Amino acid sequence: MNKTIRRASVFCLLMVLALLVRATWVQGYEARALADDEHNRRNTIAQYARPLGDIIVAGSPVTGSKGTTGGDLRYKRTYTQGELYAAVTGYSSQAYGATQLEGIHSDVLDGTDDRLKNPKDLITGGRAEPGNVLTTIDPGVQKAAYEALGDDKGAAVAIDPKTGRILGMVSTPSYDPSKISGTTDGDAWQKLLDDPDKPLVNRALRQPLAPGSTFKLVVAAAALENGLYGSVDERTESPDPYTLPGTSTVLRNENASAPCENATLRTALQYSCNNVFAKAAADLGQDKVKKMADAFGFDTEKLDVPVRAAKSVYPTDMDKAQTALTGIGQFEVTATPLQMAMVTSALANGGELAAPHMVASVTDGDGTVLEETEDGDTKRVVEERTAEQLRSAMVTVVEEGTGTNARIAGAEVGGKTGTAQNGVDNSNTPYAWFTSYAKDDSSGKEVAVAVIVEDSGSARSEVSGNGLAAPIAQKMMKAALER
Repeated sequence: MNKTIRRASVFCLLMVLALLVRATWVQGYEARALADDEHNRRNTIAQYARPLGDIIVAGSPVTGSKGTTGGDLRYKRTYTQGELYAAVTGYSSQAYGATQLEGIHSDVLDGTDDRLKNPKDLITGGRAEPGNVLTTIDPGVQKAAYEALGDDKGAAVAIDPKTGRILGMVSTPSYDPSKISGTTDGDAWQKLLDDPDKPLVNRALRQPLAPGSTFKLVVAAAALENGLYGSVDERTESPDPYTLPGTSTVLRNENASAPCENATLRTALQYSCNNVFAKAAADLGQDKVKKMADAFGFDTEKLDVPVRAAKSVYPTDMDKAQTALTGIGQFEVTATPLQMAMVTSALANGGELAAPHMVASVTDGDGTVLEETEDGDTKRVVEERTAEQLRSAMVTVVEEGTGTNARIAGAEVGGKTGTAQNGVDNSNTPYAWFTSYAKDDSSGKEVAVAVIVEDSGSARSEVSGNGLAAPIAQKMMKAALER
């Protein structure tokens, strides 16, 4: 054979082999990456080629699908009472992706989860019938929270202390996910993005803010657990006013006539005495307060319910004056409403914190359970005696102190108010907080709640945890006890 022809033949053979290797590589190793590429429109076409599975609340779907006209996407997502449940469902949009439960369980809802597939589907890569997501949300609690928040900017969370089931989760202002579920909803999407109140942000989970005096519960727990004080009725050593250590800054109480000098923890919670808890934090030191905060869930990087909550923070590397300020929930302490509900939930449950969750189970289309969240997965946070004492003091807050608007006839209700500074030198409207628990001994039902009102439009002088947040919590707790 001619030498030149032989060389050309070898070269061509090598080229063919290279093409075969490349084709094998693409099909065998890169197929999944190409299939999952966000720019691969075939995925979106397949996802919306038929109705999606549903997110279920109390046995009824709060989502749906409807046919479209024109285009290559045959169905789009719809929502029943979309604004009411947006903080739970999130959105599933043909143009903007999916969030919250819609995003986390998208493979179940669109039928691509391998657990839904029969052997033929697994071999061919076909889509199975979609599954459903069953939530722990109670519609009565959810509605009570949403209606009570009304036009306020804020959020609320309710948890069953024994099981950890999230009974209600609301963030306001809300939005209707149906209005952004299609491909021609650009104006509605842009309006949401431009809204200064950020309705797309789930404030219940994703916006940690200064917790103010609600954090005093954590400091009180640390004081009892570390033996700084033997009980909530032991007199403390707390001058009023209190000068922050190493400074000339005097920390005063909101109510100048309150009996805060050397007050017991019970009285200090009742009147929300800043001097008592600032000094207690300074006396304990940042390490002990942080250990207590972290036991309640602060500084947890991966708090999934299953939507991931933003980290609530207790700071480090502070001087003694800064540590004192953390004792009243200021300086760089931040918390989400979920976190503060977890604090109260643990105290209501005898010192044990049940892992919070808002999905009870995930099923296939026939109702067969694919995965189930265990109720009552608990860890001990404080001793039972500590929890009992703090509940007793929280009842005093509601019966005789700053939380009277949370009372419910015939039920044991304990709580803690908070008014947190906002902005440099508290230049902005303060945040109004309330965290509480309620128990009905006759029915055995109980609930823990946290509410934040970031802005109600009220005058600065009218902002208080009892005035703005406690009535919302009261309505949620009442709905939970009546469920």
